[in-house]
Amino acid sequence: MFSGLESPMHLLVVLVIAVLVLGPKKLPEAGRALGSGIRQFKDSLEGNDRPAAKEVEKGE
Repeated sequence: MFSGLESPMHLLVVLVIAVLVLGPKKLPEAGRALGSGIRQFKDSLEGNDRPAAKEVEKGE
């Protein structure tokens, strides 16, 4: 049912839709937020408790 979803043409269509919906200025911000969310989810599954990046920068 979902075979071939990773083909370049499908990825291009998804990227074009994302640019149309979010706009080119907010797309990098959305990508960072998605990556951060996935990273936090993986860490919670593995049981890794590390402080957030903003807490480390503040020295807390």
